[in-house]
Amino acid sequence: MILTVENGYQAALMVPTEVLANQHFETLSGFLKLFGLRIGKLTGSMTAKQKREVKAELAAGELDLIIGTHALFSEDVEYKNLALVITDEQHRFGVKQRETLAMKGLSPHVLVMSATPIPRTLALILYGDLDISVMNELPADRLPIKNCVVGTDYRSKAYQFIAREVTGGRQAYVICPMVEPGDEESEQSNLENVIEYTEKLRTALPESIRIAYLHGQMKPRDKNRIMEEYAAHNIDVLVSTTVIEVGINVPNATVMMVENAERFGL
Repeated sequence: MILTVENGYQAALMVPTEVLANQHFETLSGFLKLFGLRIGKLTGSMTAKQKREVKAELAAGELDLIIGTHALFSEDVEYKNLALVITDEQHRFGVKQRETLAMKGLSPHVLVMSATPIPRTLALILYGDLDISVMNELPADRLPIKNCVVGTDYRSKAYQFIAREVTGGRQAYVICPMVEPGDEESEQSNLENVIEYTEKLRTALPESIRIAYLHGQMKPRDKNRIMEEYAAHNIDVLVSTTVIEVGINVPNATVMMVENAERFGL
């Protein structure tokens, strides 16, 4: 993105959620202060006045970089000279949506990013005639991740471990495959669900531990609020479905416990 701007063009970074857009904006603003780049943000929840101002700056070439959600390819958004389009979590966008954003520039370079090996992404890698960059190095000082598979009889030990991490100032995720209880007759009945699991955890863990839940059926506003609260460390343990896989970066979370792991892919 910096190289693009140094060559006199604009770059756009599109992400699927507002929480992620805000986090990218804050992180990049910090990095790019040194370079004097003009950086903007465009998301659905901004006021009409804020959107108008950002769109005017984009069209006039007064912004070098723009970070945003689906708002970036709205009909009334114009770019002065868009030369690089980056889509983060590309599997969350439709082919047409990514194409619409690319059409805003004059044959811009397109970079799609994903850490989620869903079939469509794998097919794109194999057959999409794309140049592929694989990022397989860890950031500096990152410790290796320890994975272990255990039976349900290990649960109380796992809870003790989570409690210990939280007492040490850290946070944890617990992932369940279901939002609420399944029918008694269905095969879903023996699967853990977010609603009941949250209550179970509140009983099992010390009262001082702040527990909340998150799932895809919640209103976007509520989902954003919970994610922001978790990022701000106002929540210690977050019980969630896979809705968090395109979430935000919470370096303080050191444990992820996955219930009914056999129900999840890679």
